[in-house]
Amino acid sequence: MSQTPARSSAPPPAPAVEARRGLLGRQLDRYPSTAPRTAYLIIVVLATITLYYEIYVQGSVATTLAANLHMTLVFLISISIVGNGLGALAAIAAGLADRWGRANFVVYGLAATGALDVFGLANATSKWAYLVVFAAVSMVEGMILVATPALIRDFSPQLSRATAMCFWTMGPVLGSLVVSEVASHTLERHPDWQYQYRVSGIVGLLVFVVAFVGLRELTPQLRDQLMVSARDKALIEANARGIDPNAVLTGHWKQMMRKNVVGPAFAISIFLLYYYCAVGLFVVYFATDFGYSEARANALADWYWAVNAGALVVAGILSDALKVRKPLMLVGGLASALGVALFAMAATRPQTGYYEFVGILLPIAIGSAFAFSAWMAAFTETVEKHNPAATATGLAIWASTLRTVVVVALLFLITMIPGASTLVGQGTQVAQAAAGQAPGLSEAENATVRAVAGDPGIVTRVQAIAAKDAAELVTAQKLTPQTLAALKTDPNAPATQAQALSEISGIPVNDVAQVMFLSTTYASQLSTAATIDAATQAAILANPADTAAQAKAVGEIATAFGIAPAQAATRLQALAAVPHASLVLLAVDGKPVRTAVAQLTALSQAPPSDLALVAEYGPGLKDPKVVTELKFLQTNAPAVQEAKQQAPAQWQHWWWVCFAGQLLFLPFIWLLTGRWSPKKAKQDAHEHAERVEHQLAALAELAD
Repeated sequence: MSQTPARSSAPPPAPAVEARRGLLGRQLDRYPSTAPRTAYLIIVVLATITLYYEIYVQGSVATTLAANLHMTLVFLISISIVGNGLGALAAIAAGLADRWGRANFVVYGLAATGALDVFGLANATSKWAYLVVFAAVSMVEGMILVATPALIRDFSPQLSRATAMCFWTMGPVLGSLVVSEVASHTLERHPDWQYQYRVSGIVGLLVFVVAFVGLRELTPQLRDQLMVSARDKALIEANARGIDPNAVLTGHWKQMMRKNVVGPAFAISIFLLYYYCAVGLFVVYFATDFGYSEARANALADWYWAVNAGALVVAGILSDALKVRKPLMLVGGLASALGVALFAMAATRPQTGYYEFVGILLPIAIGSAFAFSAWMAAFTETVEKHNPAATATGLAIWASTLRTVVVVALLFLITMIPGASTLVGQGTQVAQAAAGQAPGLSEAENATVRAVAGDPGIVTRVQAIAAKDAAELVTAQKLTPQTLAALKTDPNAPATQAQALSEISGIPVNDVAQVMFLSTTYASQLSTAATIDAATQAAILANPADTAAQAKAVGEIATAFGIAPAQAATRLQALAAVPHASLVLLAVDGKPVRTAVAQLTALSQAPPSDLALVAEYGPGLKDPKVVTELKFLQTNAPAVQEAKQQAPAQWQHWWWVCFAGQLLFLPFIWLLTGRWSPKKAKQDAHEHAERVEHQLAALAELAD
């Protein structure tokens, strides 16, 4: 009797997906439904916006920051070079997000950058302290540049990838928009650059709280699979139960070092040269080349970032609707390149208006939005094609390449714009001094500096007048402004003359008036007294009856006037009739007053315009602070003036380099995965959906 073969037993159930929970895990063991998935994406985008807001604040206050911390433009650019260099290394390290997850990079990175902005950068008192803290912020940002798009990829199927990536791309764009918007509306009330960092840091800490509470990520078994559409959800969860997460983590770097990963990463990096200059140097460029204030330059940047953000949304939705990326990259790249070319040509046209620049920026903003959002979708899809489990590694290659290209480009930029460096280093101080707005000088001191800056011949003329009319200037300095004004109005007024002679001689005005009266009343007697020597006069005053002294006086008078002794005796008798007190007054104060009369007469003969010029600028030209400021102007103004003439052409050469980078981006589009034809792309999506249905049906039969 034959035995009936036993029925095969059903396969053992696949092990459940293990998810790490808690603050260091944050993992989901199931692919989330639309509502929570959307919430996670919103938190990631919000975190990205905040992080870029924090890192881009420097560009909004570049000129003030450089002036206050005594930075040259070379040093300011070097800060970005150091930051990007360390960011490139951090991005490579962030490739470990494939092993360690993404959410913790974002959550605790927000805490770090927020604290560094509020307590570090806002309190930096030297350029070296600022550099160290900025480098730390850049390292954190470099890691998050990898983690955030990886999270976006994890939560977005390929057929909606462009829309999801456009929202991620809005992170740096909206971050830049927030920077320029906040700066343009607050700089007038809060001109200190530290205020901008305090605001950004507080915002960062608030968003950290949101991410700490709400952000999650997929387990490796879920995220390491390729998800084309939302209909793949059930299949991915089923497959995840049979995936060993450790088995797919080997050889990631080797798998990603391919020409269609490295090549496009380099291409988009050179395409973004203009973008990175807009982020960090827009304010510097428009301040040095077109004389914009920081607030006005930030207001212009508002147009660029706002239009760019809106275009990103349109580009993402359109790309997903057409199910293609490459045509949008090509059209967007060409439009952006055209705008950059127009921008380069405007660099040497100082008459270019504010709204002309708005018109030039529009094609750059729209074109770059289409090109970059489509590129992000296509790049992550290309990485997934090699190995979905190596997404963070692929993004690390892109992020490190981007930072490296920026470092090299900035080093090159330093050599191309020496004029701008001069304008940033000395231009502000020269402009302030020439405008009479130098900090640390009084209003009068600034007025002198401003006048001499406008007419350097003032110094020569003042020096010549001071040498020619030195005595008259000494006399003028003894007179009060009120007396000088009165002399100018009516120089012959007795009261005015008495006051002037009093100030020149130092004798009380009443005594001067008395001396002038006596000198007029007793003119003849005083002329007689002038012929008698002092000893004889003293003897007669001491003893009017001294006949010997009288005889000697008569002889001196007769000899002096050439008259007979009898006539001389008569003149001596007239002199003796003058009151004794009057003679004493004349003896003491007569000579000083006569000297003052001679000095005032000489002063009246000097040209009033010369005296006015010396009175206005003479004191200031002796002021050490004024002299120091004028020496600075004399030393640096010629170089600043030359830099103003050279800087536009130097900037223009750089913008042409950016234009070349945009054109070089275009050929690399062909290396990325994806269709050119929307019709064929839709057919691919339909065929994929059919395969998923077959696989799900097979799984259902197996489960039965």
